[in-house]
Amino acid sequence: MTSIASPLASSQGEALSPEAFREALLAKGAYYHIHHPYQVDMAEGRATPEQLRGWVANRFYYQLSIPQKDAALLANCPDADTRRRWIQRLLDHDGHGDDGGGIEAWLTLGEAVGLTRDELWSQEHVLPGVRFAVDAYVNFVRRTDWREAAIASLTELFAPEAHQSRLDTWPIHYPWIDAVGYGYFRKRLKEARRDVEHGLEVALAVCTTAAAQQRALEILQFKLDVLWSMLDAMTLAYQLGRPPYHTVTDRRVYHRGLS
Repeated sequence: MTSIASPLASSQGEALSPEAFREALLAKGAYYHIHHPYQVDMAEGRATPEQLRGWVANRFYYQLSIPQKDAALLANCPDADTRRRWIQRLLDHDGHGDDGGGIEAWLTLGEAVGLTRDELWSQEHVLPGVRFAVDAYVNFVRRTDWREAAIASLTELFAPEAHQSRLDTWPIHYPWIDAVGYGYFRKRLKEARRDVEHGLEVALAVCTTAAAQQRALEILQFKLDVLWSMLDAMTLAYQLGRPPYHTVTDRRVYHRGLS
């Protein structure tokens, strides 16, 4: 693979070694959304049923967008070997054969917390701030080099910790949730670890200059910003009682997507 041509100004510093660059990527875990107060409240048992349902409903929009994001990356990727490996991500989420996929597993989680499938599919609960953040991620992947898109996926480095935390804490704090709903988190424990191995291979192969490494860290921070911003929107709506247009109506008047 050739290096990413970074749009940033050329750095005068030396490139990090592969080991040091990997550590710099891992250090971004300090900003992963597992540390957001909304996530912390869920993990420590302080979330209300409404707050849990709000999180599940809004994250469903993210789940729906993941295979679209991956399809966009594949469309931009000229390398057949990469496409053969990356396409597994679409199958993981959309399902194949006897595997219903991650989207189906998330629908089951929604039912477990008291939402209906129709509610989730309608996207009636999806907050504008969440929609804008997720759409920004998908649009970035559509526009950018496939290798930069792969680097944006490296938040998967930190995902297993989040999934395991939910498996460990939610059954204790929220016994009213049907345990069948936890299938998504168990499923993603293995898949996320596999996916991140590929993403890291790409990042370490193409980020061989200081400028390219800095660009990669900025891309990863962008993706972290997306996830954090989603929770900021949920905090306003479900913890502070300030959903969009709360000063003028209690109806969910916000748009549900534009074609």
